[in-house]
Amino acid sequence: MAGAVAAASTVATTGTAAAGGYGSGDLGAWKHLTKAVAPASTVQRVLAANGVFMFGDSIGVQDGKALSIRLMGTLKLDLAVNNWSGRPTKETVDELANWKATYGLPRRVLMACGSNDIFTPPVMAAQIDRAMSIVGSRTTVFWVNTQVARTGQGATLQLADQRNSAWVNMQLADAQRRYSNLRIVRWAEWLAAKPTRLSTYLREGNHTSIPYGQDARNELIVQAIKAG
Repeated sequence: MAGAVAAASTVATTGTAAAGGYGSGDLGAWKHLTKAVAPASTVQRVLAANGVFMFGDSIGVQDGKALSIRLMGTLKLDLAVNNWSGRPTKETVDELANWKATYGLPRRVLMACGSNDIFTPPVMAAQIDRAMSIVGSRTTVFWVNTQVARTGQGATLQLADQRNSAWVNMQLADAQRRYSNLRIVRWAEWLAAKPTRLSTYLREGNHTSIPYGQDARNELIVQAIKAG
């Protein structure tokens, strides 16, 4: 139940579709929303075992435990999470920098953020560059791309959400051409491959359904990490 409540708040919005200048509204207050952050002892254990650090939003709050089980079962890799509902990419990259300064980084980092940047999509490119600068060339970054079109909103806002999701994803694709250690987990493309997937694997146009969407997204992540 806690996971479901957290996930309902991944995209926290205020205002109207015209607010913010990009059509999706404004990002609402998020720092009071649910988070899941591993304690220092877990982070240190995962680092020592050269596992995976995950930085995400409330899809990660909801799906992180299931991903940890899947990663261990398939690849024998442990996971340390830093997920916070509603958190945009800038503050997520801030946490990446904080963990690097405090603990160091393993060989693999999972970035599962971007949904909360549909409100100001041009910021994404600079934050991707920041993240890649922080990790350096020896750490592989697996970045899950974005699909948002909130079905509880009107058609005009849904169209803006979809356009801004594509804008976020385009910046990720551009960055991949510049960074040989950046891998994109193509969640948006997987959902778009069949017409029924959006309604089956998403609950309200953004968050994963349980178990179908959660299993599908987590499996895409695991297979991307397996491919290296």
